[in-house]
Parts: sequence; C-alpha cells; structure tokens
Amino acid sequence: MLEEEQLINKLTHSLSTIESEASLFQLKASYLGKSGVMQQYNEQLKNLKPEEKKEFGQKLNILKQVISGLFEEKLQAIVQQEINQKLSQSAYDTSLRAEFIRAKRHQGGYHPLTLVKREMEDLFYAMGFSILDGPFVEDEFHNFTALNIPADHPARDMQDTFWFSDKIHCLRTHASPIEIRAMQDLTPPFKFIAPAKVFRNEEIDASHEAAFHQIEGMVIDKNIGVQHMLYFLNTLVQEILGKETKTRLRSGFFPFVEPGFELDVSCHLCHGAGCSFCKDSGWIEFCGCGLTHPNVLIAGGLDPSEWSGFAFGLGWDRFAMIRYGIEDIRHIQGADLRFSTQFRSY
Repeated sequence: MLEEEQLINKLTHSLSTIESEASLFQLKASYLGKSGVMQQYNEQLKNLKPEEKKEFGQKLNILKQVISGLFEEKLQAIVQQEINQKLSQSAYDTSLRAEFIRAKRHQGGYHPLTLVKREMEDLFYAMGFSILDGPFVEDEFHNFTALNIPADHPARDMQDTFWFSDKIHCLRTHASPIEIRAMQDLTPPFKFIAPAKVFRNEEIDASHEAAFHQIEGMVIDKNIGVQHMLYFLNTLVQEILGKETKTRLRSGFFPFVEPGFELDVSCHLCHGAGCSFCKDSGWIEFCGCGLTHPNVLIAGGLDPSEWSGFAFGLGWDRFAMIRYGIEDIRHIQGADLRFSTQFRSY
C-alpha cells in the first residue's frame, strides 16, 4: 500500500537533520535511487491488477514529484547557507570595484561563451531540464559503439579523432556520450542538457576549430514522437533568437537517431537575403536532431518498446557567433583584448 503522508512526514523529519550536500544526496538515493523506496513502489505497481494500476500510478507520480521538490528545496537551502557562510568569512572588500572604476582601470568581463552558456542554462532550467557533464577522455564504447557508430565509420579515423596510444580512449568528439551515461544512471522519464567542450582533428579556419563547444540535449519519456521534438525546438529557437526567427527542417543522417534531421534558422545578419556569413543561402545551420535510435536506448539500458525520446545537439560557439555577430570562430578562443573588451563587465 502507498502511505504517502507517513512517508512524507518521515522524509521531512530526516531532511531537518541534514546539513551537507553529501548527506542529502545519500538520503536522496535511499528514496529515489535504483534501490530506493520509490523503486520498491514501482515493483508493487507491476504486480497490481490492471484496474488498480492507473490510480496507484497516478498517486505514485504525485508522490515522486513531492519528494523531488522537498530534496530540491533542501539543496537550495544548503547551498545558500554555504554561500552566506563564505561571505561572512570573506576577507575581500566588496566595495573594491568602485576604486577600480575611479582609477579608470580595465574592468573584467564575461567571455561571450560564458554569457551564452549561462543564458542557455537558465533557459533550460526554466523548462525543467537538468544540467549534466561528462569526462573529456572517453572510451570507444561511449564515444562510438554505444551511439550506433559502426567500426568502419569514417568518424573513427585518425584524421577526425584524437586517439590515445592505447587505441581505446580518445578525446570526446561530441557531447553525445553523456547521453549513454545519463541513461545508465538516471531513472526515466528525464530530460537534460550537457554543455561540453569537444575535440576533432580538423583544419582550423573561420568556421572550424579543433576544440569547440556543443550543447547536447535529450528527452526520454513514453510515446515521444517527431511532433514533440519539433514543438520543443521551435519554442527553443524563438526563446533564444526571437519570435521573428524562421526555421526549416531538413533530413539528415546521424547514426544515433532515426529519423535524423537538420534544423536551420534564418540568418540574423541578412534576414534571409543572403550574405557571406550564411554563404548566400539565407539560412544558418542551428542543430542536428532526431528520435533516439533503439540501439542507443538498448546501449543505455532502456527498453525501446517502453521508452522513446529525442536528442539534439547545437554548436555553442555557433550560437555565440549568431548572437553577437562574430564572423570568425577563431576570435572566440583567441587572446585579442580588442575583441574581448567589447563584452559587458562584471
């Protein structure tokens, strides 16, 4: 039986004794982890009669949301307490900035990539997404095999990938390996983005860098289709580039999605008329996307007959270029102060 009130009262009491993030995460695992209390209720759900499952499942979902909210509220309280403690012990003079202004010295400023990253994270947080990260050095399984990229795929070649001498590990070539780790670690349904620095053995020019940034996103739930993906991506484009921005969808091939698409946005410089930035097409490639391939779901430990989803990946550097009208990607990671000082101060 589902005893919601008793469970919530017990959790509330336990949370009142927690004072650190480590203790909080340990308690959270005992409730929401793979061997936690909620998983035990999930096992009970499987054994119920069909007419009982609907009501029990609805109550279970509500209970899970309440419990997740209590943990999030406690985490914010702990973080705020740590911040307040650090501020009270800080030896820094918070009025020092005024002295720098009066002295007319150069003020620091956020890098355009930092500005874009924070803006994107705030937007996705508001949409209920988690923010994940993964290792720079990946193994062959997570970077290629689990993502349905076969052994003879050209992406595995030395001219595209920075391999280590053991021929098993490489610098991650995309942010997609984080999808596999997320599916292995999280309990669906879930949605997340993963801002990541990635590496490819490419010739550097105005639009290509050997080290650049991507934001990978994934949504896993039941009965996800292309219509859900399109609605989400169109909403995303309008939020970050403006409601006047037009989009178009083209077919594309990515081994880890099926079907795969390329989403383009109207050029912000020429407004579709054609210019050097959009190569006279009037359109700029915004992101690759598609429905998560069943083989990828299986590699992540999910049953494709029960779960489905979509994934998307956009160039974080490219978005910064679109947002700030930067025509050469080499400026972004360069050290020219004439470029850097154009962006806002702290």
